Amino acid sequence: MKILLAPDKFKGTLTAARAARIMADAVRSIHPDAETLEFPLADGGEGTVQTLLHALHGELRQIPVHDPLGRIRNAEFAIAGTTAILEMAEASGMALLAPSELNPLKTSTFGTGELIRAALDEGAREIIIGIGGSATVDGGAGMAEALGFRFYTSDGKELKGLNGGNLGAIGSLRSDAADPRLAECRIRIASDVRNPLLGPEGAVAVFAPQKGAGPEMLPVLEKGLANLQAVLWKAGHLKPAEEPGDGAAGGLGMGLRAFCGARMEPGAELVIALTGLEAALEGADLVITGEGCTDSQTDSGKLCSKVLSLCRKRGVRCGLLSGCILGNAGDAFDFASACTEPGRSPEELRLHAERNLSEAARRLAKQF
Repeated sequence: MKILLAPDKFKGTLTAARAARIMADAVRSIHPDAETLEFPLADGGEGTVQTLLHALHGELRQIPVHDPLGRIRNAEFAIAGTTAILEMAEASGMALLAPSELNPLKTSTFGTGELIRAALDEGAREIIIGIGGSATVDGGAGMAEALGFRFYTSDGKELKGLNGGNLGAIGSLRSDAADPRLAECRIRIASDVRNPLLGPEGAVAVFAPQKGAGPEMLPVLEKGLANLQAVLWKAGHLKPAEEPGDGAAGGLGMGLRAFCGARMEPGAELVIALTGLEAALEGADLVITGEGCTDSQTDSGKLCSKVLSLCRKRGVRCGLLSGCILGNAGDAFDFASACTEPGRSPEELRLHAERNLSEAARRLAKQF
C-alpha cells in the first residue's frame, strides 16, 4: 500500500512537515508494511519557505531586515540553486507586532524589499514570494524604496520612510536608481487572494481592519492606495487597469507587479507543483491531507480542496485529517476525521496537538 501524507500547516500548533511526520508514523503503526511518503504543503502563507526548502533541497539563509515598524530583526529565506523562496511575513508580517502595535498608517514593506535584495545578492534568477500574513497597507511602496525606487511630492521634495499613512503625498517616482537585477529575475507571487486593490472588496475594506485600522484610518488608506496606483499608471509602470490579486497583502500584489514585474500565481497550486506531489500519485492508493480547521472556505479553493481535486483527477482516494471539521466540510473526501471537537481552547489545542493528531491518524488508518 502506497500512502502519501500531504497536509498544510495546523495553524498555531504544528508545521506542515511535523504534521506529515506524525501522520506517517501513525499510519505505519497500523499498516507496518505501507510505503509512506511525506509531502508537507503550503499555500503561499506561513510555512512556504520551509515547505519548498524541503522539496527543492535548498539551504536556509538569515539576514537582518527592518520589521514593519522599522526595527531590526533577523529574517529567513531559502535558496535552491538560482531559485529563492521568500515569505513577506518574515519581514513585514502581523506576527512580528504586538496587538497594540498594529497600525497600517505606520507599517511598511521596506523589509520585504530587503529580503528581495538579499535573494538577488545570492544570485537568484527566480524568486517565489508568499505574501500571506502582512501587517501593511502600503501598496509595496516601502519594498520599492528598499529596492532603489525614489518617491517625490508634487513639489519635488523626496519622500522617505514610505508607509500606509503617507502614500497620498506621492506626486511622482523615479526608477533610474532601482536595482537593475530585477529586470533579469523572474518573480512569482504565491497567493490565493484575488481581491482588487480598491473598493468594497479591496485591500482596505476587507483586510485593513484586521491589521489594526480603525474606521477613521480607512479613508486615508484607500485614498493613499488610489494615489499610488494613479502615480504608477502615469509613470507607465502599470497599464491603467487592475488585476485580480492587486489588493493582496495591503496592495503588495500590485506593488510587486509594478516595481518588480512579478506575476501572480495560485499559491496552493504553485507549491503543489513544485513539491512533485502529482508525479508521486502514480501507483498511490491513498492521499491524506489536512489543516488546522476545515470549514466552508476549504471548498472555495483552499489547499486541501486543491489536493482533493488532484486526487480526483488521478483516480486516487483522498482522506482528510484536520484539527477540527465544521459542518459537512469533510463530506467530499473519501475518509474524514477530526483531531478534536470544536470549542477547545487554543492553549489546550497547542498542548496536546501532537498526541491528538497521532490518535486521530491511527483512527483514520483503521478505516482503510
